[in-house]
Amino acid sequence: MSREIIHFSHANGFPSSVYRKLWRLLGDDYEVRAIERIGHDKRYPVTPEWALLRDELVDTLAREYTEPVWLVGHSLGGFLSLMAAIRAPQRVRGVVMLDSPIVAPGWRVHLLRLSQLTGLYDRLSPARATRTRRTHWDNWDAAWRHFKSKPVFARWDEDMLADYITFGTSPTGFGAQRVLAFEREIEYRIYRTLPRRLGARAQRGVPVPVGFLAGTDSRELRQVGLAATRQLVGERLRYVPGTHLFPMEQPEQTAERLREVLRALRGAQGLPAAA
Repeated sequence: MSREIIHFSHANGFPSSVYRKLWRLLGDDYEVRAIERIGHDKRYPVTPEWALLRDELVDTLAREYTEPVWLVGHSLGGFLSLMAAIRAPQRVRGVVMLDSPIVAPGWRVHLLRLSQLTGLYDRLSPARATRTRRTHWDNWDAAWRHFKSKPVFARWDEDMLADYITFGTSPTGFGAQRVLAFEREIEYRIYRTLPRRLGARAQRGVPVPVGFLAGTDSRELRQVGLAATRQLVGERLRYVPGTHLFPMEQPEQTAERLREVLRALRGAQGLPAAA
């Protein structure tokens, strides 16, 4: 029996291969495919509202698949998956967003717009740290020690962290030296152009079923709230212990909860449960 296809979209700054362990945990039932680094194709640069990043995903779906597929995305990837489903619902079976909370229309959107215009957003989001992040290391082991010492990475599953060193950094061609694989300026521009209109569009209805996985300790969820997301997903919401980066911290539990939500999405479509 052929496996169903998940097209996975990564979080900002984390190439898709960093999630390989999560994909393996889903491998009995799902074949996972992905764009390795969103925003690095010069045909689809970062623009306000992420319109061309969405188009990169939509065009990939049209090129790679003959039937609708599941879209699963983490943070940036969750938003883009939802945007692609709205743009091209005929190519999508359903969407699962991993810690990608919808910003409801109203004061939060106005605050987001003001902070983007004034530069305040740099101090409220990871954008500021992106511009000064270290980019080079003498070798793989030096990169491992560097990231392992950082609080945000200390909670990671070690296999996931090893894949971040392997795929989140690349050889420079000079000895064993390595450099960040995700361009720092692209990561910064993605943070600075977070869509402000998506919440209002989602409130008008999404033509495919949507589910959500939330980190129990996610600062991003606390900042945005879950009201608009709950309105969109209903009962198709599950929690995973961890921060905004819970897929890297708890890949086994993430895979388990993701399977649950995908089963719920199938039920919403009236489809039989996956084997």
